[in-house]
Amino acid sequence: MKGIALAAITAIFLAGCNDADIASSNLSKAADNFEINRRVAFYNGITGEYMLSIEGLCALGNRDDPRQRTITCKIRPDTYKKHFLGLSDNVTYFVEQIDGAYANAYHYRVIIKPQTILPDIDFRGSVGAATDAVTPDSRD
Repeated sequence: MKGIALAAITAIFLAGCNDADIASSNLSKAADNFEINRRVAFYNGITGEYMLSIEGLCALGNRDDPRQRTITCKIRPDTYKKHFLGLSDNVTYFVEQIDGAYANAYHYRVIIKPQTILPDIDFRGSVGAATDAVTPDSRD
């Protein structure tokens, strides 16, 4: 039932979108899921020099501070590198999609990952403390 409601809300929201908007959104989702090769170049506008270039299956941080950019790249299955780059008045960057990629302009891409509902839990402490935490107290 929730899926039908979500689909209806999405359809209403997207009714005003054009093909370019849908394709662009689908490409962004693909890049955020490490499916698209990108080149990110940082450029110093005063010296006219490129400071750094990062290439690969890279996603830009979506919630970055305006003075900082994070870039996360997938380098192997289950192995990632995260880069932090500061921006200033004279430093800018651009992102180039290296290869062409399929993007459907007629169907909006929705990605659902059920495994994100149950997070990985790292426990730090003793086995006894973990046992005490999950064992019901005799007073309960």
